[in-house]
Amino acid sequence: MAEAIVMTALSPTMDTGTIVSWVKKEGDQVSSGDVICEVETDKATMDYESLQEGTLLKVLAEEGASVRVGDPIAVLGEPGEDISVFLQSRGAPVHKPVAKEKAETSSAQPPENEEKKPAASSPPPADRATDRVKASPLARKLAEELGIDLHHLRGSGPGGRIIKRDLEESPKPKTAPAAQAPLSDDGVEKRETASGKRKVIAQRLSESMRQAPHYYEKVHAVMDGLLSTRERLNRPRERKLSLNSFLIKFAAETLKNHPALRSSWQDGEIVTYGRIDIGLAVALEDGLITPVIRNCTSKSIVDIDAELAVLVEKAKAGRLQPEEYTGAIFTISNLGAWGIEEFTAVINPPGSSILAVGAARRTPVAEEDGSMGVRTLAALTLSADHRVIDGAKAAAFLVALKNTIEYPLDIML
Repeated sequence: MAEAIVMTALSPTMDTGTIVSWVKKEGDQVSSGDVICEVETDKATMDYESLQEGTLLKVLAEEGASVRVGDPIAVLGEPGEDISVFLQSRGAPVHKPVAKEKAETSSAQPPENEEKKPAASSPPPADRATDRVKASPLARKLAEELGIDLHHLRGSGPGGRIIKRDLEESPKPKTAPAAQAPLSDDGVEKRETASGKRKVIAQRLSESMRQAPHYYEKVHAVMDGLLSTRERLNRPRERKLSLNSFLIKFAAETLKNHPALRSSWQDGEIVTYGRIDIGLAVALEDGLITPVIRNCTSKSIVDIDAELAVLVEKAKAGRLQPEEYTGAIFTISNLGAWGIEEFTAVINPPGSSILAVGAARRTPVAEEDGSMGVRTLAALTLSADHRVIDGAKAAAFLVALKNTIEYPLDIML
């Protein structure tokens, strides 16, 4: 008997999903566990695995369509079955697939497929009727922004068409500085619909600010000992250990002795976690995501650094799985590399605190003997949820973390 395949929630915060590409085509046999399509969620592009078996009789959601969770995307059954009831009651996509291009650009382009590895260098196939390079609308738009000639790329999408990932992994041409965008009389330069990821970020952080009474505490840590230790450890290493890996490890070891900082407010209960999972805020072009290192106290700095490197690369490629970016009990946001001296961050639920790390600056300081010296200082600003963490407990944690950073060998030996 024919049955609908519906859009399921592939991430905890997913309300809608966009069909990036169909792996299975109408008429293909589908077994349980087969990947039938790729879906872009609010966080990443993920494989959609079927829990049903049968023949794919009809695709209801075209590539590029955005579909609500619970709405049908395809019909599965036996060849020859009557599926008219599904066609009459099919759920409409939240957003229609990518529209056809303007008349001067000839026929409409095939829809986007974002995730297959591009091949290397020969020219892509062209449409025989128009002698035009096959590329998705998104790829054409990105190519125009980057100044890349599509004729020099080989596509990895269906039929050899060029897709977004081919553009992202192609060498970027050297270009002159972009001219300033023209301003308009009404003061509005452009208006665009926020992406699903941006909408989720807005919703989650707004809820965090409304529900969690934030307060902030700040100390300045002397970074010279940590920086010199890191430099010594990195001398023989081809791939250098990141400063964030040290901060994650030091925070984890400090959190062991400060249970309030690894607790969470949940429906009138305070839940204290027995495992320390720490997230690191990573900025992407279209938003922010927080890959999570699990059970940090059981891992060395080298282990954390290797795992972090993999997660950050997956985050940039949009391939993080939900279990890789959810559930952090403590988060670190480091804007020091951008030269930001200090800032406050919004708590990332379900955690009850987040550490904002500023740039390390050479700063004149008064020594204990009254003389003047120069030290490398960085501002550490803790945002805490007052429902869970009292001010004195936050202060005790922050001072302990400062001491760990200033005397790193005490925790590393």
